[in-house]
Amino acid sequence: MMTIEERIQASETHIFKAIFPDSTNHYDTMFGGTAMYLMDEVAFITATRFTRKKVVTVSSDRIDFTKPIPAGTIVELIGKVSKVGNTSMKVSVEIYIEEMYSDYRALAISGTFTFVAIDDNKRPVNVL
Repeated sequence: MMTIEERIQASETHIFKAIFPDSTNHYDTMFGGTAMYLMDEVAFITATRFTRKKVVTVSSDRIDFTKPIPAGTIVELIGKVSKVGNTSMKVSVEIYIEEMYSDYRALAISGTFTFVAIDDNKRPVNVL
């Protein structure tokens, strides 16, 4: 049986996406709502991989948009469990920008999402 630390490490999730014009605004940068959607999806996958139970998002904490994400770049989303409670867990998500044709890479957005593990009747259950 894995320790909590080993489960956290094993559940870390990395997803890469190319940013195309259909997901950008009139400034030619990614919509904030699109970024939040992708972050919640990565957080959900991370939480599910950690607990291997049904989970639901119950809140998102502060989300910091520190750099715009232009069309024509690649982003990497990284989800990692940052805190484990009895029935809930926090998952931190970071989005990094990578230019397609250079080595430039920078943190663009970070935030935290809280999930609760549930049973078939939608009642909270232990995450472990």
